[in-house]
Amino acid sequence: MLIKTVNGKTPVMGKDCFIAENATLVGDVQMGDQCSVWFSAVIRGDVNFIKMGNKVNVQDGVVIHGTYQKSSTTIGNNVSIGHNALVHGCEIRDNVLVGMGSIIMDGCVVGSNSIVAAGAVLPAGTHVPEGSIFAGVPAKKIKDISPELSKGEIDRIANSYVKYASWFQEKD
Repeated sequence: MLIKTVNGKTPVMGKDCFIAENATLVGDVQMGDQCSVWFSAVIRGDVNFIKMGNKVNVQDGVVIHGTYQKSSTTIGNNVSIGHNALVHGCEIRDNVLVGMGSIIMDGCVVGSNSIVAAGAVLPAGTHVPEGSIFAGVPAKKIKDISPELSKGEIDRIANSYVKYASWFQEKD
């Protein structure tokens, strides 16, 4: 793994985190407990801060960044960010699934208990209301999320990635 200090700021990880050998964390990055950052993911807190809660998984090839002097990135608890997604200068609240290959741009807010579908593009400033599913290019609300889908996908994936990360951690 590449962990790099920039402008006096060094990434800080919580307890029980897994960082893949070729993941990159730079600058003002804070992550909570039970987080995982997978292969070829890049979390660049060089131009603005990135703050992540507990049980966040940043899957393979994800890029998380912000905009200088304008947009930081804040990610809540129990969030899964799918392979090759781009998360840039936005806020993602608790219990969210960000689908593979999706793009979330500056100033977006993704409400709690929501899903951004695979391949969706949220243009700058988009607000995803709590409990919604957004899909398409540009992304639009397609429906409200059911409690079954929330438990069946959002919680299942987040919990699965805690388990997967445990496979890579050294045992005493």
